Amino acid sequence: MRLDELKPVPGSKKKRKRVGRGESSGHGKTSCRGSKGQKARSGGKVPPGFEGGQMPLQRRVPKRGFRSPFKKEYAIVHVGDLERFEPGSVVDAEKLKGVGLVKKIKDGIKVLSDGEITRPIHLKVHRISEKAREKILAAGGTVEEI
Repeated sequence: MRLDELKPVPGSKKKRKRVGRGESSGHGKTSCRGSKGQKARSGGKVPPGFEGGQMPLQRRVPKRGFRSPFKKEYAIVHVGDLERFEPGSVVDAEKLKGVGLVKKIKDGIKVLSDGEITRPIHLKVHRISEKAREKILAAGGTVEEI
């Protein structure tokens, strides 16, 4: 086999559609654009969301509510989920992520009081609810807010 004998696989190369080359081509006269209207004209492109001059949907629908750009979003962990750690171990954000309790750390980690804990652990988190703190301290653990 030589370089001059190479050919593409049959069916892999397709000829480009040539429009406006006479009636017998099948793509003549209006060149596959239909007859009249904005899309038949040269330069007749329509921007996305354009509704033919009618007031667009995104402008018809009333604005509602407010979203604060300064809101902090915490990754939530429940006290019951901390039961899986060894007694006396130090549990921080990286360890929680490594175990799979938290996917993204976001603006920090917050511990809530859902569930029970019996093992004493040393917890290092950004926020913790008062009841969760009581449960961890009652189990003999310590809490450190970062």
